Amino acid sequence: MKRREFIGLLGSVTVAWPLAARAQQPAMPVIGFLRSTSLAPFENLIPAFGQGLKEMGFVEGQNVAIEYRYADNQIDRLPVLVADLIRLPVSVIVVNSGAAFAAKAATTRIPIVFAGGADPVREGIVTSLNRPGGNVTGVTWLGAQLGAKRLDLLRRIVPGATLIGMLVDPSPEAESERRDVQAAAKTSGQGLVIIDVSTDRDIETAFATFVQRGAGAVLLGVGAFLASKRKLTVSLESRYRLPASHVLREDVVAGGLMSYGPSQSEAYRQAGVYAGRILKGEKPADLPVVQSTKFEFVINLKTAKALGLDVPMIIQMTADEVIE
Repeated sequence: MKRREFIGLLGSVTVAWPLAARAQQPAMPVIGFLRSTSLAPFENLIPAFGQGLKEMGFVEGQNVAIEYRYADNQIDRLPVLVADLIRLPVSVIVVNSGAAFAAKAATTRIPIVFAGGADPVREGIVTSLNRPGGNVTGVTWLGAQLGAKRLDLLRRIVPGATLIGMLVDPSPEAESERRDVQAAAKTSGQGLVIIDVSTDRDIETAFATFVQRGAGAVLLGVGAFLASKRKLTVSLESRYRLPASHVLREDVVAGGLMSYGPSQSEAYRQAGVYAGRILKGEKPADLPVVQSTKFEFVINLKTAKALGLDVPMIIQMTADEVIE
């Protein structure tokens, strides 16, 4: 064989070998990350989810890819977004409570991991917490069961509020909270006016109504919709000088007076762990639903001062975080 022919043959083998090796390498798994809300103001959940994946040995862009989809509070978009993820295809779908039903209705084959405050058994997402069965498992927290506690803390910080307004997102998740808050208000003799909201305009009208009726403070209910309206609710609280009790710490960082509720960041870290375990071969049916137990009581003293409130020291001492 001539030298030129030999070099050409060697070159073709050298080129062919990496191509063949790459073809034999397993494809990078893809996770579908779907929420019924918009991205803002939930950006903090993405690094928390990534931390959980990292604990299982997965790093986005290195050995796992993540496809993000947001319905922007338009629930009718969820089936289309789920179908889009299934076509990719994805190995796992991670959803919030608002997107869980759409994902479960779309597939019995692809594992689904949810993270949310709704009761997953009562809502029919899983058959039981210990044995979820099927292709769905996840992380839940007791956000709706803390409404009465939030009302009590708000009354202690704003004792002069003889009437408190409450915003409720009329969803299954919020109904038990509504009942608990009504019962607690009746027991304590607290005046309460509840308004259901499902649009920005509803929220704006509700605040104007609270002021008109003489409410001295506002209690924000649970649910993805109200949580996604942080910027609007905090701005209205400031405009009308109404102290407000929120569910999430992030709302207080943004200027709300106080919050008491679950750490969604911790819940999404745990969801990341579960997604990683499933990518490693575990089945959702064998993974019990995790009940997140990390709760945060946060007070914003800057907001309290702007509202002319003196937060008792005993309450400050019980807070997990005080923003000054």
